[in-house]
Order: sequence, then C-alpha cells, then structure tokens
Amino acid sequence: MKKLMMIAATAGLVLACSAHAADAEKAKALAQSKNCLACHAIDKKLVGPAYTEVSKKYKGNKDAEAMLIKKVINGGGGVWGTIPMPPNPVKEDESKLLVEWILSL
Repeated sequence: MKKLMMIAATAGLVLACSAHAADAEKAKALAQSKNCLACHAIDKKLVGPAYTEVSKKYKGNKDAEAMLIKKVINGGGGVWGTIPMPPNPVKEDESKLLVEWILSL
C-alpha cells in the first residue's frame, strides 16, 4: 500500500511539473506574440529589465503579482530607469500568466 501511495505521489509530481512546463511554454509564446520580447529578455537587459531580474527584485513580496499584473496592462515607469513601459494589449488573464511565469524564473 505504501509503495502504491508513493507511486501515486510521484505521478502527481510529474504531472504538476509537466503542467508547469506547459504553462511556461504558453507564457513564452504569449510574450512573443504580444511583443514583450522586443524590450525584455529572460536573462539580459534590453530596453527593459531581464525577467530574471524582475523575479529576483520581487521575490517574497506578496503584493508583487497583483501590482505587476496591473503594470503589464497599464504600463509604468521609474522602477527600472527613465524609459517607461507602455500599456500592453493584454487581457488580465494573459497578464497573470505572464507575471506568474516571470516571477517563477
């Protein structure tokens, strides 16, 4: 019985990891289609900060996700330099997917 429970738990973990990877791929494709990657890269600064730097800056901040979802939609500036981020043509659920992915990096 213990072995069966361990197999079930392992299978659940594999499925969760697969779902996370699928969400990451979906988020990357969305970032590409919405032209986010024209100004941002995952691991280096372009016009805007690297997504890994954004993740590092907001790690542990419980309010970061909601704030960043709004910022992606409405734009903003002053946090990463003088060049503002323009508003983006994304729906709230798309912004949430992007922000969750960025914060997971």
